[in-house]
Amino acid sequence: MQHDPQDLTGLGQLAALLGPETVFEGKLCFQDKVRIEGKVIGEIHGKGTLILAGNAEIQGQIHVGTLIMRSGTIRGNIHARSLVEAHEPARIEGDIHAPQILIEKGVVFEGKCTMPQAERGEPAPYPIAKKLLQ
Repeated sequence: MQHDPQDLTGLGQLAALLGPETVFEGKLCFQDKVRIEGKVIGEIHGKGTLILAGNAEIQGQIHVGTLIMRSGTIRGNIHARSLVEAHEPARIEGDIHAPQILIEKGVVFEGKCTMPQAERGEPAPYPIAKKLLQ
């Protein structure tokens, strides 16, 4: 299967799809790319990319490589190794822990963000600005 460079959702490469009428309770584990449009109550663990769309609703902790929220609601903390990306009309009620975070205007976010690079004291992209702020 060829990858379409315009397909930002990765639908052509999904390992699993939980459709809009799906309700899953328990611990969901995956390796590659999963798209959820239904409801998950429990924990989600994945090395790859989790995509939320439609009326997706997650109640529980998320530990993934990358999280892309096209829409939907998360009630729980998010830990991503690479990126958390949330687009309107997404809603997040919980803390985000990721090296890169993008929250689009219009997203409802109630929680706190932690970005690991800052905790480790790695150099800021603009060291002069950092000196000025000290």
